[in-house]
Amino acid sequence: MGWAVLADTVPIYPLYALLFVATGLSDVEVSALFAIWSAVAVVAEVPLGAFADRFSRKWSVVAAGACQAAGYAVWALLPGFAGFAAGFVLWGVGGALSSGALEALLHDGLAAVGASAQFGRVLGRVTAVGLLAQVPAALLATALFSVGGFALAGWVSVATCLGAALVATRLPETPRPEPESYLAAVRSGLSETARVPGVRSVVLVVAALAAIDAVEEYFPLIAADWRVPPAWVPVATLAIPLAGAAGAALGGGASGGRRLPLGLLLGGAAVLLGVAGVVGHPAGLVVVALFYGAYRLVWVSAEARLQARITGDARATVTSVAGLGGEVFSFAVYAGWVIGGVVAVAVLVLVPAVLLPFALHGRERARPEPDDVVVSPP
Repeated sequence: MGWAVLADTVPIYPLYALLFVATGLSDVEVSALFAIWSAVAVVAEVPLGAFADRFSRKWSVVAAGACQAAGYAVWALLPGFAGFAAGFVLWGVGGALSSGALEALLHDGLAAVGASAQFGRVLGRVTAVGLLAQVPAALLATALFSVGGFALAGWVSVATCLGAALVATRLPETPRPEPESYLAAVRSGLSETARVPGVRSVVLVVAALAAIDAVEEYFPLIAADWRVPPAWVPVATLAIPLAGAAGAALGGGASGGRRLPLGLLLGGAAVLLGVAGVVGHPAGLVVVALFYGAYRLVWVSAEARLQARITGDARATVTSVAGLGGEVFSFAVYAGWVIGGVVAVAVLVLVPAVLLPFALHGRERARPEPDDVVVSPP
């Protein structure tokens, strides 16, 4: 949990989109930076996921923090499109190093003590803690920006990422059989993704859900577009990670009672988001928060189902394939923002909402499955 807190207590998070605009970048250039970020992940996701399977998942997470710190340092030293792009390359590599490796590390640790069924619950808590850490990050961002502008927020972010990398060196890693070679790990992960229908369908829907998280990069711009003063944007958007944390905790820990289809929940949230985009009032940030909470609930539930269906040793590689798909699909989110802003993004969210029932709902079992939201009866 300590790693999750440090990894997400990054004061530049709620400010960097505003940094890009303040430096003189247009909406097209900002989306181009996000596209570069995703492109790096597209190239690096699976190779680095297999690296974690072949060598060390823990040290992949450690290296991820170091790469992210380096990216923020480049932003502070070289503000401008080229410097921002270089920083995103480093951040993209860092994200690919931790994507898949973290979930696999968590799942294997639980499996080693016979608690793999608790993966969804624990993932929900870890995700919630990480999102809650954005609250002090936002408050810190406001204070740092007032004192030293974007530069100070950037250097403090470098320090927090290095701190997260240091904490990650203490994460336990369960001993496991190693693949014969690096290429064997790649082949094993790709084979399970492509050939096992139950895995393939969930990888697809998890990828589509992962792409939605790209909208998080636009939350500060949404607040600014809806007439929130720049200095107050971090505070004005505080409710969004809080709602996300609540949704993640519910998605991972619900049990017993009536089941609510996730597709319906996500689709309804998307419609509300689109309406808020049309109105364009600061109060609409409450709707954005509700949408984000529903999204995080759905994502944790789908991720738990994916991990439950993976049976091979290349767990990080399979999870990275889903991450790769998410990065590819995120280009649609970036393009949607340029074309139609919040409304266009809301329309795109309907795609995974439609896919969810087909990908996650199987035959009924004796206990509730993580593809359903479970609401306890009164």
